Amino acid sequence: MVIATRPFGAFVALDGWPEALGLAKVSRMPRGMVLPAPGERVAGEVFWHEDHNHQVLLRLDAWT
Repeated sequence: MVIATRPFGAFVALDGWPEALGLAKVSRMPRGMVLPAPGERVAGEVFWHEDHNHQVLLRLDAWT
C-alpha cells in the first residue's frame, strides 16, 4: 500500500515485510502515468534492494 508520495516517487509498505520500505521512483514511470495516491494498494516487482537498511526499489505493475 502507498504510504506517501513525494515529487520524486511513492513510498510503499510491503506486505509481509514490515521492516522494509519500497520506493517507486518517477524516473521509472512511463510518460503520461501518475503516481498512485496514498492508501492505494499497488503491485509490482522488486528490481533492487539493500539488505542492510531494508530499502527496496520497485517497478509498479501499473507502469508496465
